[in-house]
Amino acid sequence: MQINRRSFLMGSAGAAAGLAFGAGSAIPAFAEDAQLRAMWWGSNDRAKRTLDVAKLYQSKTPGVTIVGESLSGDGYWTKLATQMAGRAIADVFQLEPNTISDYSKRGACLALDEFVPATLKVQSFGADMLKLTTVNGKLYGIGLGLNSFAMFFDTVFFEKAGLPLPTTDLTWDEYAKLAVELTKAGGKEGFAGGPYAARYAYVFDAWLRQRGKSLYRDGALGFTAEDAKEWFSYWENLRKQGGTVAADVQTLDQNTIDTNCLALGKSAVGMAYSNQMIGYQLIMKNKIGITTLPREKKGGPSGHYYRPALIWSVGATTKNGEAAAKFIDFFVNDLEAGKILGVERGVPMSPTVREAILPQLNPTEQETVRYVNLLKDQVGEYPAPAPMGSTQFDQRVLRPLCDELAFERVSPADAATRLIEEGKATIKG
Repeated sequence: MQINRRSFLMGSAGAAAGLAFGAGSAIPAFAEDAQLRAMWWGSNDRAKRTLDVAKLYQSKTPGVTIVGESLSGDGYWTKLATQMAGRAIADVFQLEPNTISDYSKRGACLALDEFVPATLKVQSFGADMLKLTTVNGKLYGIGLGLNSFAMFFDTVFFEKAGLPLPTTDLTWDEYAKLAVELTKAGGKEGFAGGPYAARYAYVFDAWLRQRGKSLYRDGALGFTAEDAKEWFSYWENLRKQGGTVAADVQTLDQNTIDTNCLALGKSAVGMAYSNQMIGYQLIMKNKIGITTLPREKKGGPSGHYYRPALIWSVGATTKNGEAAAKFIDFFVNDLEAGKILGVERGVPMSPTVREAILPQLNPTEQETVRYVNLLKDQVGEYPAPAPMGSTQFDQRVLRPLCDELAFERVSPADAATRLIEEGKATIKG
């Protein structure tokens, strides 16, 4: 089958694009001669890298055809829900730390323990790394790289504005003043210093961890209405001072690179995951920098922790579990595959792959590796897996509430009360 890469990349940026990476359509009976469906979300760059690794795998594995589907934004989770309802989950599909516990408990993922170490040779990752994708004592996914939360910033804009670049000891109070100064320096309608990050669950989690709490604890919410009120009030005060983008800009954000206010040119600062720096730099003209999220006080906890940037899981309904596991093993352990993937999905878990790709990394990729290394003495303990319902809490409770808040349809106090009430009804433990 001839693949039109341009069509593939254009499709991946929209709702969905399905392509076979090789010939054949019937699903054979044996894993050695199998058609595997792979599904993920992400940028055009991620789609291209994934496509190239799949083609490489097929060239080395006769009889295996991989059918890939790349989706954007919330469409991915809608498609996964449809597949779960129809008992036709993709053989290999992408999750993240905030969703692996939720979906494994919902029965979407196949336990992978039986494939370790014969097929999945992941011992070199270290026991702690495997804990990151272990839920209730079973391994439900393989991490594709390490990352953490991060704050990105337009270095050229800062230089022109005559403002010092943000550093790891920046406090939230200092950030608020900086964001307002950045807005003034921009001097144009529709531009602001940074995002209205109240709606980012991972930023809220870091903010809570800096205060000895967390987003979730013991299968329930790990914070109070007073915590939420303080969080909402911070962002509302900053928005009213002009330090955040307007509500209509922030609501465009689907937790994807191309919808973030920084990538859209609407702000000088963005908050995201460290591995996404590569994707941001690809679509931004100016050089971007990276540092930690602001913290409560200088010298205080950062709130950061290492996390598997993204995860490959195997669909519970697959008829080709062994073949799916073999493809994942290739994805994380093959040196040629590692050189294609780089650090776009995070710093490789495999020490061997990490060492092999370092010489070829471009300056932006090297920066993400340095950032992960920088955090070594600042990260806290990895939290317990997110409880069932956490995905819905993020997408259907927190984000919509924050949008109402930014449009001034609800007060911080009322939004905090609703966040707790609706959160308790959503989180299933």
